[in-house]
Amino acid sequence: MMMSEPLHFNALRGTLTRDASLARYTSWRCGGTADRLYVPADRADLAAFVGQLPAAEPLTVIGLGSNLLVRDGGVRGTVVVLHAALRQLARRDRLVYAEAGVASPKVARFAAMHDCGGAEFLAGIPGTVGGALAMNAGCHGGETWHFVARVEVLERSGRFVERTPDAYRIGYRSVRRADGSAPDGIFTAAWFAFPPGDGRAARERIKELLQRRIDTQPLNLPNAGSVFRNPDGDHAARLIESCGLKGRTIGGARVSEKHANFIVNPGGAGSAADIEALIEEVRATVRARTGIELEPEVHVIGERA
Repeated sequence: MMMSEPLHFNALRGTLTRDASLARYTSWRCGGTADRLYVPADRADLAAFVGQLPAAEPLTVIGLGSNLLVRDGGVRGTVVVLHAALRQLARRDRLVYAEAGVASPKVARFAAMHDCGGAEFLAGIPGTVGGALAMNAGCHGGETWHFVARVEVLERSGRFVERTPDAYRIGYRSVRRADGSAPDGIFTAAWFAFPPGDGRAARERIKELLQRRIDTQPLNLPNAGSVFRNPDGDHAARLIESCGLKGRTIGGARVSEKHANFIVNPGGAGSAADIEALIEEVRATVRARTGIELEPEVHVIGERA
């Protein structure tokens, strides 16, 4: 199928746009266009849309775009934005049920209000539940899949299925199927088994973590969170700073002076190519001076211009 060939859908209630800019859907505020962009009205509408996509049509799913770099040449095929449609958050059978579009910090606060413990780390993850599931997001000693009781997945057929964690191979910032293959379908919800805890203490811990983010991270500038994974026994920020790279710029992109593992894009003036080039320069410099290979945590999609 030619990617320029128009697709036809029946009974959709969401918004379908051709040649849509993705810059507004990423926290770096840059990137090219999607051949097609769909914003579903709700979960049923999402299933109806996905079920009608041709099997050969490339499908990319994004949430808040907070861990994502879209290259300037854009994304072929169809991009679906989930965060506006999948926002249900509830207490069910002593589990916390959260749909994929719910922001991770909201889950942390909800769990604390229901006297659950262990969810506080989610307050430090600037993305959605769907993204956290896809990459096993974590910080401050906590990881998403440590608390997952089961997940819901939307298959390309348009059918929702539930799976338990043993269907996946979970690692550090990594989620694969149990056989090692890439995950199929779209994570649309999860049931979390957070242990009983002290709600007041959890809320205080969340306040502390959020204040730490404000104090140590460049939240006032477009960024995508931590760019690199922490290598075993060390921190990416320390290595980058030790190489004198704070403040290093390429085009409009800059290594943050406040936190060396952040690349900022003031005013959205930098291109995706600027950011990607700076990522590679940081990796090369750290490799040359320390012998350590930094692995990007940011997901890069699309084509170069």
